[in-house]
Amino acid sequence: MKTDVVVIGAGASGLMCAATAGYRGRSVVVLEHTKKIGRKILMSGGGRCNFTNLHNTNANFVSDNPHFCKSALSRYRVSDFIELVERHGVEYHEKTLGQLFCNGSSKEILQVLLTECDWAGVDIKTEAQVATIEKKGDRFLITSSIGKIEAESVVIATGGLSIPNGGATSFAYDIAKQYGLTVLPTTAALVPVTLQKELLEVLKPLAGVSHPVEVSVGETTFRESMLFTHRGLSGPAILQISSYWTPNAYLEINFFPDEDLYAWLKAQREERPKSDISTVFAQRMSRRMAQILCELFDFSGPLAEHSNEQLATIANAFTCWQVKPSGTEGYRTAEVTLGGISTDEISQKTMEAKAVEGLYFIGECLDVTGHLGGHNFQWAWASGFVAGQAV
Repeated sequence: MKTDVVVIGAGASGLMCAATAGYRGRSVVVLEHTKKIGRKILMSGGGRCNFTNLHNTNANFVSDNPHFCKSALSRYRVSDFIELVERHGVEYHEKTLGQLFCNGSSKEILQVLLTECDWAGVDIKTEAQVATIEKKGDRFLITSSIGKIEAESVVIATGGLSIPNGGATSFAYDIAKQYGLTVLPTTAALVPVTLQKELLEVLKPLAGVSHPVEVSVGETTFRESMLFTHRGLSGPAILQISSYWTPNAYLEINFFPDEDLYAWLKAQREERPKSDISTVFAQRMSRRMAQILCELFDFSGPLAEHSNEQLATIANAFTCWQVKPSGTEGYRTAEVTLGGISTDEISQKTMEAKAVEGLYFIGECLDVTGHLGGHNFQWAWASGFVAGQAV
């Protein structure tokens, strides 16, 4: 089989790239090694697909080169994808912090991409495993389970290592290494953290309880909700900070980011001196949470029995709780992979490998990792689009 372009991976970036190239009159074949197309799209946003974010900028990405993503994001903007979605009649709504979700199902976003590929004349083949990619002169020879394919351009859109049961593999990194590209160390990101057994035992009754917090690592801070789990901590705030957490580092958690807690405790002592500390905190969080955290921090007794210095200590414990995670839940539950193919060796305008003409890498396999909330999808759309314009 001969074609202009082979896109390997039928996910968000791969389908966007394929449709864009197809509309330019290029013959495009997409090879997907699993039976199901767009699994991460279908899983996203609890089945409603958080497909972009109104506040998306390059500041929402983690990378060794924070400027790399600027070009693609400026050439395919959030408004461009919204226009595409609206053109296909998909209804959507904004949740917190600019996150856009389908009103219905994430299947609608996948259908938009499949329809675009169909209109653009793209040939999608599933259960097509790629064995080798060889460069023969100015063309590539792809050996696959459905036969040999000759192409002028090859686009690798197979993602990172997150969610292996969704079909994730190291394929993109293996191909990058084969052609001499640098692959930076990878780790799970946007992932829940686990806690030491002793602490987990104390917090076990709080599994399923959520509370708004401010969580920090070094200078990086996120303010969203945190969820206690059977394994440790999760929720948007924890998933966000996990992209910045490194082993042996502490998380600092503030349960009252908008409050002068010391002043509030002094006022409570005046108003209700006989009230127990945990009873007072139960006004601002669940009773169970107040009781367990007071036990953990070893605070008890009526407010009247506590000096200003003791109230300051209590306030500090609830606003600067130092927690040392034992690790994360890993790629199994991670939404994305941090690290990957070094952007120093990729053209920011086309996504082509600088040293290998005709070989492109897009989406999650690159060292570009978005914050939670639709940013990684916007990177998929943008990187897929610019590669589709170039192949």
